[in-house]
Parts: sequence; C-alpha cells; structure tokens
Amino acid sequence: MKKADIKFMQEALKLALQASSRDEVPVGAVVEYENKIIGKGYNQVEMLKDPTAHAEMIAITSATSYLKSKWLNKCTLYVTIEPCSMCAGALVLARIGRVVFGASDSKAGAFGSKLDINQLKLNHKINVKKGILENDCSQVMKEFFRKKRLEKLYSR
Repeated sequence: MKKADIKFMQEALKLALQASSRDEVPVGAVVEYENKIIGKGYNQVEMLKDPTAHAEMIAITSATSYLKSKWLNKCTLYVTIEPCSMCAGALVLARIGRVVFGASDSKAGAFGSKLDINQLKLNHKINVKKGILENDCSQVMKEFFRKKRLEKLYSR
C-alpha cells in the first residue's frame, strides 16, 4: 500500500464525513494529479435534488475544470466506495488513469462487485486498486445507514 494512496484516501474520507453531516450518503472523492488534489467532491444528491450529483461526478468536473481538459489520463481518483456504473462510465469517458477505492459496493459497484466496466470492450481501461482504508470507509457508510434506520424506527 502506497503512502500517497493512504494520504489521498484520508482526504476522501473527510469529504465523506462532510456528506454525512449534510444528511447525504457518505461518499467522498478526490482527484490527484502530480501529487496534488485538483478536484474533490462529496455526494450532493439530496441537496441538489440531482441523481447524478455523486461525489465522483463532482470531483471529475472539478478536476477537468482545473486542467482545462476533458482528459484525466494522468490523474488518480480516490473514492471511499466503489463507483457505480454511471460514475464508472464517466471515468472511462474522462480517460482517468487510475481509480483507488476503499470499500466495495455489492449492490451497485462497477469495478468488480456488481459488474466490471473494465470487462466491457470500451476504448479505455482503468487501472484499479481497491481496499485502501477499507474498514474506515465501510464504517462511515454502516454508521450512516444505522442512524437512518434508527431515525425511521423512532419516527413511527
């Protein structure tokens, strides 16, 4: 495990906690280029009433804006949870060089859990590393949904 992978995943985790504090599903993402964060995002689906406002999508937009380019081939996306098929597709279109994620997502993960976008015959393959700070990333998600279940229970 590279030191840089841990450092950037910790930044993504901070963003996931920000999302959680705003009652959003706690996913955080950062885009790294030349050892510097050039894009970041956290889920804003509820706040923006936009089903596409995932952490990865916001981080991609931020990074492409910073680079003034639609390509992110020399960049790495660090995200707390395995990206869904929408985000994986956007990452292919942006030609991201590498994706590093914390916890797998058995319900919607598109880098091996539910499907693997790299197995499709697309014009770009992404280098993927999973399991960085997996327990921390998983705990943030579990705690968020545990609280949601309790809120629902007590609101009856």
